[in-house]
Amino acid sequence: MHVDSNVDVAKTATEIEFSFAELNPSARRHIRVFQIHQFLDRFAMGLTLAVVALALTDRGMDLFQISLLFGVYSLTTMAMELPFGGLADSIGRKPVFLTAVVASLISLVLFLSTRDFYVLALSFAFIGFGRALRSGTLDAWFVETFKATAPSVDVQPALAKAQWANAVGLAIGAVLGGLLPDILGEVAKSLGFSIYDVSYVASFGAMLGVFVFTTLAIVEKPRPMNVTALMHGFSNVPTVIKDASLLALKHPALSILLAALAFFLMATNPVEVIWPTHAKPMLDEGYANTVIGVVTATYFFSIAFGAFLSAHISRIFKRRHATTLAASFACLAVVQIALALQGSITGFVTVFVLYSVILGVSETPASSILHRCVEDRQRSTMLSLKSLIQQLGAALGLVLAGTVAEIYSTSIAWIVGTVFLFIAVILILVLVRRLANETE
Repeated sequence: MHVDSNVDVAKTATEIEFSFAELNPSARRHIRVFQIHQFLDRFAMGLTLAVVALALTDRGMDLFQISLLFGVYSLTTMAMELPFGGLADSIGRKPVFLTAVVASLISLVLFLSTRDFYVLALSFAFIGFGRALRSGTLDAWFVETFKATAPSVDVQPALAKAQWANAVGLAIGAVLGGLLPDILGEVAKSLGFSIYDVSYVASFGAMLGVFVFTTLAIVEKPRPMNVTALMHGFSNVPTVIKDASLLALKHPALSILLAALAFFLMATNPVEVIWPTHAKPMLDEGYANTVIGVVTATYFFSIAFGAFLSAHISRIFKRRHATTLAASFACLAVVQIALALQGSITGFVTVFVLYSVILGVSETPASSILHRCVEDRQRSTMLSLKSLIQQLGAALGLVLAGTVAEIYSTSIAWIVGTVFLFIAVILILVLVRRLANETE
């Protein structure tokens, strides 16, 4: 029986590897449509990713205010993700995604129209709202439709193609988003706008393209609008949080992991948000934004490379995921200190790439531990709690880092943040011992 199973696996792997050309035309078209969609959507987002912190600085925001704005985004996402989680299943994936695109368009209009902190906060709230609505909507549509058009084919290679388009869209968007202010910035200034507004206008145009493409190319059978499902989603939030919290309390390993992930985000999220404002003074004004766009793209690819390396590094630690995670967090703490101490752009980019790779390495072990600790019936509840705790950790870390950076400097804020990483390491080491005791 065991040998037959291995043979079946080998056959399946061969079929998966060479199946794309043999897929029926509907399945191939479905993959291509989703690839194009993912590229366009992430390209539109990427156009502003490289310059958002710089654009806020240009609008007169200090580091504390920038951190508060990103905190608004995190808290809005956290608050909306739970009630809207099941909405796409009720009224359809396409209308929910289109609503998310409208929220993104509103956020861009608000951002372009103001220099006022409170209006900018509303813009960031709409970004968070759009993020909550986007979460998993068309991914579910893609998988369901693919299985219907190609029922005998494993969906994983098709998802990999979509994920690649996703990454390429973000990277190209980030590069172009950084390039546009350097090319068209003077034109924007002559018209009374910020040089960074050109990237936001480009993002608005690309997002309109996403809306049109989604409307025309994404085909889904209409479902009746279910207002009751939406109201139930909001009313069910306290129950979801309570059930997930009780589940974590009953499983101390989960509680330790979630606490460690919160501290991890408290330390690392401020680096991800604030780094462009730290790096720009190291660059010549004429090409600074272009370089930041390229580094942003490199950041995404470095994380992807780290995720690829994760399986190989896990084998070094004999697939003890908690040990791998503790080592990753410890390395991140050291590299974050090194990053804070860099004074030249060459040194900064070199260390930042290493930092990003380690971030990618840390993702898989954490997910593996969580999924090992919960059963299928508990999985979605625990993932909701994990998302909530991580967003909360990210928001708290940003507010603290923004305060320290404004009083002292960004470098000091990042170094202080490593305290949270070392706390995370200690928690994961406790988890290592607990998991070892459970297996004895």
